[in-house]
Amino acid sequence: MKEEKVKARILFVEDDPNLSMILKDYLEMIDYAVDHAKDGELGLQLFTKETNSYDLAILDVMMPKKDGFTLAKEMRQKREDIPIIFLTAKNLKEDRIQGFQYGCDDYITKPFSTEELSLRIKAILRRCSATKSLNPNVEEVFKIGKFEFDSNNLILKSDEGERKLTRKESGLLKLLCINKNTLLPREEALEKIWGENDYFIGRSMDVFITKLRKYLGSDPKIKITNVHGIGFKLEVVGEAPESGR
Repeated sequence: MKEEKVKARILFVEDDPNLSMILKDYLEMIDYAVDHAKDGELGLQLFTKETNSYDLAILDVMMPKKDGFTLAKEMRQKREDIPIIFLTAKNLKEDRIQGFQYGCDDYITKPFSTEELSLRIKAILRRCSATKSLNPNVEEVFKIGKFEFDSNNLILKSDEGERKLTRKESGLLKLLCINKNTLLPREEALEKIWGENDYFIGRSMDVFITKLRKYLGSDPKIKITNVHGIGFKLEVVGEAPESGR
């Protein structure tokens, strides 16, 4: 008997009834399982329902009751690694940067084609799968100064306790660890973690670097250096570069 393919599940939150109907029908036609909510509050209810487990969320930014940015923040508090695409009528640089600062994986400005949305969904799901198996030939637990980083389980811990990282935080820290005390080029990080290299995603990565600096900040031997326009270097005093990298 042929094994049935498991459909990726998408949470789609959009208040425009015509766009909602068209996109939901289209996504189901190309073999995704889609749950639709007409506002942010209903979207959060669907997302937090125990029987629901989504592979990706598509959120309109301007919605009644709860806007997309707020919804994304609350979703991240429940599940940090959920991939998010924002849909918006705005094309201002500040709005796009804000979207990436909220941790979105992509940002699509209306109007857009269904084919474009399909390609972006496929790219994000492919990146998520690649991030989970990022460089499988190297160790998955790293020593960083006083910290131990379990990249498989997205956990950074020390004697002070442990912190659960997001999927992107973990992927970026893993790349830095693989390249410890050597330069990690910006282009390599952007391509491997975000799947592409542009200005807005680059700004998003800078936000994640700032977060990692904060998480590791209690150990003065650890430093993440920004080599302007070129890349980043995770420097740990007294520790040699990773062998064979």
